[in-house]
Amino acid sequence: MLNEAEIYNREMTEIKAKLATMHKDIKNLMENTNQQYLDLVLANSKKDVLNAIMGYVTHDIEKGLEKGMVNKCDMRDKCKQIFTDLLYDNTSLMADDDVHEDSINQNRVKLSKIRAGASYAKCDTCFLEVDDLFEKQVNLMRSLRIYSSDNEKKQCISSICEESIVKDVLEPLSNKQRLQILKSMANETKTFSSLSELTGLRGGNLLFHLQKLLDNDMILQRHERGDYMLTEKGYKLLVMLSEIGTVLGQ
Repeated sequence: MLNEAEIYNREMTEIKAKLATMHKDIKNLMENTNQQYLDLVLANSKKDVLNAIMGYVTHDIEKGLEKGMVNKCDMRDKCKQIFTDLLYDNTSLMADDDVHEDSINQNRVKLSKIRAGASYAKCDTCFLEVDDLFEKQVNLMRSLRIYSSDNEKKQCISSICEESIVKDVLEPLSNKQRLQILKSMANETKTFSSLSELTGLRGGNLLFHLQKLLDNDMILQRHERGDYMLTEKGYKLLVMLSEIGTVLGQ
């Protein structure tokens, strides 16, 4: 019979597998639709997955507290409600695309204050269960890539490969016309003639810039002589550039 950790790991594996399948389906969908419709699909998919995950986490809280807390204690019901409220507050953070470390730390502080008011030695048993449930939630946020601590972000920065970033991102985006091309595809596909009109480039000159974006997986062409559209990578880079523009006050 599987223990709690094995059941949790199996369920998490199933969730990740579903996410991977959805990612593959969305990538295939990009070849047959425009970016605006893709955004709608992504939003609906995210909502469905989030609802499934929230249901799992809610069940995990109820099951964990019921099983892990001390039974023979006059404060059990009161403490269980306090723990449930705190864990639900932490779970609600998953609704955001980006969970800030401050939000996690605020809930950690709340838990520490509750622990400081514990009166009995047997309280440790209950707090161990709450700590375990809390860390499961944080690890789930990491798995969904909606949360990372400042230390983790610093480690990610230190692991940046300068050569590949310059070659695959910065160099392709360092041209005004190529950036114009990407921006124009944010909400719709574009024909070669419409891109020529937009950029003022003709024939081989425009093909050169399009090929640069194609080679770096920022755009794709539906079929030979077909419309051009953003890839997932191209769209994410545009979002990143818009955020940089906000930082610069543009």
